[in-house]
Amino acid sequence: MPGRDYYAILGVSRDADEGELKKAYRQLALQYHPDRNPGDKKAEERFKEANEAYAVLSDSDKRAQYDRFGTVAAPGGFDASDIGFGTILDDLFEGFFGGAPRGGRRTRARRGEDLQYTLEISLEEAAGGLETKVQIPRLEACETCRGSGLEPGTQPETCPTCQGQGQVRFSQGFLTVARTCPHCGGQGEVVKHPCKKCRGEGRQRGEHLLKIKIPPGVEDSSQLRLSGEGEAGTHGGPAGDLYVAIRIRPHLFFTRHGDDLLCELPLTFPQAALGTEVEVPTLDGHAPLEVPAGTEPGQILRLKGKGMPSLRKRERGDACYQIVLEVPSRLTARERALLEEYQRASGGKAGPLLTSFLDRMKKLFGS
Repeated sequence: MPGRDYYAILGVSRDADEGELKKAYRQLALQYHPDRNPGDKKAEERFKEANEAYAVLSDSDKRAQYDRFGTVAAPGGFDASDIGFGTILDDLFEGFFGGAPRGGRRTRARRGEDLQYTLEISLEEAAGGLETKVQIPRLEACETCRGSGLEPGTQPETCPTCQGQGQVRFSQGFLTVARTCPHCGGQGEVVKHPCKKCRGEGRQRGEHLLKIKIPPGVEDSSQLRLSGEGEAGTHGGPAGDLYVAIRIRPHLFFTRHGDDLLCELPLTFPQAALGTEVEVPTLDGHAPLEVPAGTEPGQILRLKGKGMPSLRKRERGDACYQIVLEVPSRLTARERALLEEYQRASGGKAGPLLTSFLDRMKKLFGS
């Protein structure tokens, strides 16, 4: 086509190298390919122009001739044998438009789906670790055909449409286009005798008793991955994975904070003021806890090593007891008299918390 500016068609400069030419051509061919623009004559024309421009500029001899004379001698016009469009498309769009890769076939085998199972355990079980068995409903490999999908004693046959290539080729103008074989789906084979038990899928619905080991110190919402314990693959493909999601039931006393356990511990005023020893719950029973005299509300007392085991370190966390001061809502006459006597004896003297509070009030209101 005399006068046609191939560089402008591809949108590249006149000194563009091979990589730039290939990139520009690929973008245009993807945009204007007839498969993506069915019935669009303008797109088809642009597609042909891009092919022609790339065929000339990607050939060093033709490009030199075009750069010198502005045209390329091509008696009888451009055709696939002269320019090699079939090879160009194979190189640039290998397997891109739904066809199988050149010289290869698709496989019938497909990986099985992943599964998720939620396992609920107690805080004590999370601390000590657990080995348990669970029943997992899943698709398993067919026992009759052993997952192949073929009736025992039979074999798949070569596809008569594509002769086992997985592709069929047809001419579109001066192009040769390869597409996935519609008969075999690109596999190159057809199954004439599928397994009657699984109807050719290679798997059946079943249940599997699986042993699961939970490590000590596992956290809520953590997930264990068991490779190959998911759904069986189709036609002999590999199995998927099983993901076990851990849920820890709420505890009567403790909430977890990392490797530490926190428990609210109610005390009376005399216990907190005078000090005492109380029995407190632990994950493995109960233990004595020393409460020092003058213990403040909100203060945290610890039992070292009575918390959760760590997944990353050897030591355990602590059991922590946060003091909650319990104020009686009703007093006997004697209790009231004793408290009034205490108030007179203390002279209304403020402690450090009250003193700090009153100081902040003075700063706020300037009094």
